[in-house]
Amino acid sequence: GYHADRWKKKLIPYSSPTKAYFDTSNQDPFCMYNYLLDITTWNKSIQKGFIKVKMTDYAGNTVESQMSREASTFQQYKRVKILTGFHQDIEKIAKLSLTFSTKTLIGPKHKLRILQMKLKSLNDPKR
Repeated sequence: GYHADRWKKKLIPYSSPTKAYFDTSNQDPFCMYNYLLDITTWNKSIQKGFIKVKMTDYAGNTVESQMSREASTFQQYKRVKILTGFHQDIEKIAKLSLTFSTKTLIGPKHKLRILQMKLKSLNDPKR
């Protein structure tokens, strides 16, 4: 991520399209805590869908991420990295849960089997 006041010096020299993620303030209305969810799935068939992340601390406080606008494709033994954001931060996570959705009302329900998962704070990379 780049601090918003320094983005031009970092990104303007690139001539090709560049993705950038900006650090936000810790006060409303622009506070956002960004995490990178890195998961490896175990399903044999290819699944496309969306993941929502829910974090709970030891006191029972819960924060939930927004679902991504783009569907991710999950294949057996392939790593998928998803940028997810929360409006509040939880310092010490006691429980982490994921909800997988295909956003379809009709058709079979699908499950996503997770083989490995890692959640990394982008605002505080040491966490």
